[in-house]
Amino acid sequence: MTERLPTAYERFKDEFPDVWGAYDALGVAAHAAGPLDATQRQLVKLALAVAARSEGATHAHTRKCLEADIAPEAIRQVVLLAIPTIGYPAAMAALTWVDDILRG
Repeated sequence: MTERLPTAYERFKDEFPDVWGAYDALGVAAHAAGPLDATQRQLVKLALAVAARSEGATHAHTRKCLEADIAPEAIRQVVLLAIPTIGYPAAMAALTWVDDILRG
């Protein structure tokens, strides 16, 4: 399934196609560069979004987890695992972002 990108990303893609192409190719190469399977990679991407405290990326990677048939309990566990690293308040903010998508 091809998901429509947020407006800012679509505009960037249209205005800077060479840069977008390089960025996209980097993502493809990074996904292919190691032994992690698709589910593991998606959970890592979610964890990175949570740790970066990026609401938009957390929303996007929560959606991608669901599209990959990852259970909501596993998605929430990623946030719980972040508590000792990023702190309770930041993790609770991330949990609300995850729940924005899970509870739709």
